[in-house]
Amino acid sequence: MILVLVETEGASASEVSLETLALARSLSDAGGGIAIRAVVVGDVGDADGLAAELGRHGVTEVLHATGEAFNAYGGASWAAAVQSARAETGSAVVTAAGTPRGNEVLAHLAARLDVLMAANVVAFSGLSPFTVTRQVVGGSALEEMTLGVRPAVFTVAGHSWVAQSVDGPPAAWREVAPEVAEADLVARVASTGTKEPDESGSLKSASIVVGAGRGAGGPEGFTGVDELASLLGGVVGVSRVVTSLGWRPHHEQVGQTGSRIAPDLYVPCGISGAIQHWAGCASSKVIVAINTDAEAPMVTRATYAVIGDMHEVVPGINEEIRRRSS
Repeated sequence: MILVLVETEGASASEVSLETLALARSLSDAGGGIAIRAVVVGDVGDADGLAAELGRHGVTEVLHATGEAFNAYGGASWAAAVQSARAETGSAVVTAAGTPRGNEVLAHLAARLDVLMAANVVAFSGLSPFTVTRQVVGGSALEEMTLGVRPAVFTVAGHSWVAQSVDGPPAAWREVAPEVAEADLVARVASTGTKEPDESGSLKSASIVVGAGRGAGGPEGFTGVDELASLLGGVVGVSRVVTSLGWRPHHEQVGQTGSRIAPDLYVPCGISGAIQHWAGCASSKVIVAINTDAEAPMVTRATYAVIGDMHEVVPGINEEIRRRSS
């Protein structure tokens, strides 16, 4: 049996959790139709709607962990819920999306079960022994890892699988109340706040992203980048140094400590392409880099490159787009 920790956004499953279910379905098919169950922790809003959604993604049953212990997120308390669900279902595989929460919870779980955990898996091969391929070194390299002891515990790298729904009945819904030790409640989220709104749309789901890095030169250097994103119907993403310097808000950051994106087109301007940034944009289908350094990592990895100053190239592109649009 396969058990998937599903994270929610509002009343729906998060996109990365649905991507994780896509891998779980492939694993199920490879094993001859292994049942897939999901565990959801805390408030979910619309249980019926979520059950229907997860049913369309191959889940047969949802175990919903409720109780005061789960009113706020905690890595250890959530791990206790997943451990309880795993013990009840006898699952041979436990997986989750490779988000900060998914990685933390499954790391706790692996330690409790005294098994290995593989983070950021992108593929699997063979069931006996069960071997996975995962991203390492910020996504710049791949590593094969054998998870020979059951349960196999691993997280799935974002955008490495495509979420696809099929016709299917709603998943059965069952409320459970796992026991949680006091020690598991020591570290929990104390409060949450609303992040600054992204008026141009969601960075993670955007089909076109225009990026900018240190080459922008300062907050005033984003005028052309903002315009290009607008002309293309996309959104702006930035490197870590840009947010560290306070030029742009953190929710625009692309990279290992920011958002992982998979747009149809990514246009990084003045971004050298450090490993941490590449980890966030490597899934882009087409990359058109604009940089003065022909040897910059981003340029050498890009699909296409324009060698030049972004402050000259980007305004030129904008002008041509406006000319053709008129």
